[in-house]
Amino acid sequence: MRTRTTRVLSAAVLALGVGVVAVSLNAQSAKLPDGANYGVDPAYKVSRTADGQPDLQGVWANNSVTPMTRPKQWKDKAVITDAELAELKGIVAKQSDQSGGDAIFQNQVQLALDAKEKGKFDQTSYDPTTGNYNQFWMADRDWDTRTSLIIDPPNGEFPPMTPDGEARSKNNPLRRTGRPRGPEDLPLSERCLSYGAPRTGAGYNSYVQIIQSKDVVVLQQEMIHDARVVPVIAKPHLPASVRQLHGDSRGRWEGDSLVVETTNYTNGFMGSTPDVKLTERYTRVSKDYINWIITVDDAKTWTEPWSFMIRLKRTDEPIYEYACHEGNYAMQGILGGARREEAEEAKTGKKK
Repeated sequence: MRTRTTRVLSAAVLALGVGVVAVSLNAQSAKLPDGANYGVDPAYKVSRTADGQPDLQGVWANNSVTPMTRPKQWKDKAVITDAELAELKGIVAKQSDQSGGDAIFQNQVQLALDAKEKGKFDQTSYDPTTGNYNQFWMADRDWDTRTSLIIDPPNGEFPPMTPDGEARSKNNPLRRTGRPRGPEDLPLSERCLSYGAPRTGAGYNSYVQIIQSKDVVVLQQEMIHDARVVPVIAKPHLPASVRQLHGDSRGRWEGDSLVVETTNYTNGFMGSTPDVKLTERYTRVSKDYINWIITVDDAKTWTEPWSFMIRLKRTDEPIYEYACHEGNYAMQGILGGARREEAEEAKTGKKK
């Protein structure tokens, strides 16, 4: 487990960063959503590689506590004050069990806000039948004053789904339902095959290593050690008939930003169809942070494109191998339990 140093940005620094740097960053793209310039250090000058490109290399942590969508208590707030942030951190520190309690994979901000209203911090497992990891295995979270990762739409919410998107979300073929007949009935993550790319989950093995050369950038995820090899030279996408689990990525430099465009998915991204287009923008805005903006465009699933921003924090610690297949007792237990239930049903004649 890694320890992180919490950094709180004041509203004054935020305002200064947005005012001074907004013009230069927006010049790199036709339009960046409001909030894309959060945390910019106006005095920072990005270092360069030997090839003259912005140096993004190193290991970067995604341990942000900021929720994807804006909590209902902050409906009209894009950022909160330092005092409000300190209060939330105090609630989590006082009421959560950081050693023996269940791992908090849930939205900690929402839990703290609900605890403020109800007086109870509901730190319960997502799997009450068998329990969960305990909080010891989770990284310390990074706090800032943003109220949502989503920066477009400005309300911090997902755009409305299309009728087709709503129907698919209710009948997601990747969601495990019923008793698995074999490994193929289990999600790819439980089979130690992939968590998808890019993986955006925070707080648990949520690190990425960036390696650069003149023609290629490698984006290596810690979870299942997937590495995307992204050419940054003129190279067309694969034909639409060729699909890949992590899609087909092509990169380019726009000013000081690395832009990665991914198409040709096999399964899609976050509930999309395989025809989604994903555009990632990596911009180093200070010595310790990269603003990572992901824009999701799938007209078959959402009525408009939407964007969210994750702040990647620099760390001097290495990424370790995620040896998921070594001792994957969960797979044996899941399938063994299913066969045991079938045997009991056959013996008793009663279906569980």
